[in-house]
Amino acid sequence: MRPLDRGTVVAMAEITTVAPGATTTRAAPHRRRGWRLVAHWIGIGCLLLATAFGGYVGWLLWGTGLTTQRAQSELRRGFEGIVDSKPPALAAPVPLGDRYAEIQIPAIDLDMMVVQGTAYEDLKLGPGHYPDTADPWDAAGRVGIAGHRTTYLHPFFNLDELRAGDEVTLRTEYGTYTYRVDRDPFVVQEAGSGAVLHQTAKPTLVLTTCHPKYQSSQRLIVTAVRENG
Repeated sequence: MRPLDRGTVVAMAEITTVAPGATTTRAAPHRRRGWRLVAHWIGIGCLLLATAFGGYVGWLLWGTGLTTQRAQSELRRGFEGIVDSKPPALAAPVPLGDRYAEIQIPAIDLDMMVVQGTAYEDLKLGPGHYPDTADPWDAAGRVGIAGHRTTYLHPFFNLDELRAGDEVTLRTEYGTYTYRVDRDPFVVQEAGSGAVLHQTAKPTLVLTTCHPKYQSSQRLIVTAVRENG
């Protein structure tokens, strides 16, 4: 009998004979490779979802500020030339979405233009004046201003840092008005928060924003009393 060469021995060693009716487990390595492939693609899918979610959150927190920054630049254009240029008696209602005033709060380093209106599209431009509340140049009543806390340049992000005695100034084309915070900020539930907009016998101001940060189940409130005008 002719002896087998080495290559033939290796080839024969790789042959598996299966008797009729018998089973073999040689497919297991293939199943393991299949599960590894599935796990691999699941991992990639999770990574892509996490990246997309992170990008969305990043856009909400910082990207939206680009929209507001452009709007603020446009609202501020030409403003200095009309501040205090007309007496309050000639004041006409400010159209929704138009420039309303400039708000300055030194304690939290805030200086932004305020628009008329508090609808979603209005607040993308900056803080918004509640149209149904008083105007700063009125002899009585409460001026109401709302602002985002975490998106669209988050003008009221640090509103909770205000304290009684801090100053808030509203500059308008009908006069410049200074308010003094009369109590530390406080929190109310979203339901019923409209009560803080009730009008007052004296000229006052209320600032509202969401609370806590990154949520909207409550409202953070700051009230102030006008000192001049």
